[in-house]
Amino acid sequence: MTDTDALTDLLGSAILTRAPEAGDTRDPLEVVRRTAQAEEIVGDLLHHSVITARAAGHSWAAIGAALDMTRQAAQKRFGARPEAVDEAERRTLGPVTAFDEMHELELAGRMGWHTVGAGLLCHRMIRTATQWEHRRVAWVKSPGRYEKEGWRIGCKAFPWLYLIRDTGLPAEG
Repeated sequence: MTDTDALTDLLGSAILTRAPEAGDTRDPLEVVRRTAQAEEIVGDLLHHSVITARAAGHSWAAIGAALDMTRQAAQKRFGARPEAVDEAERRTLGPVTAFDEMHELELAGRMGWHTVGAGLLCHRMIRTATQWEHRRVAWVKSPGRYEKEGWRIGCKAFPWLYLIRDTGLPAEG
């Protein structure tokens, strides 16, 4: 069995095996939905791994070669810049670890900063005029369920989703 076969088996098992839910009839459309969720998660993992490789100093040519595409194709697909914001309204929060980052994000949120990206021991932040709440959750289910509670995704850094919510209160300081 090749590595590709083993990975295919693992992904297939993850998609098809789950705790039964009320009314679950193993409808083929449920398999379609779960496969689509898996595709989104794998795509996000790929994007995050490319960002991590770039942060570690790997060139677009090396990343393109690993993905069996050209340097230009890799850069076009994964090199998109975040929304334009004044440099005065952008900063990096860090170094932070899984043990202290939520406290630091809470403090930054009160001052109007919210996360838009996470890297090795840091968060990329943007400042607004309002306070923000931050929440870190395990990335095990579709993020859509959090949107019903007013959260949106600030950034994804496997195995975590970092959720943000504007409180509407004026930023402190």
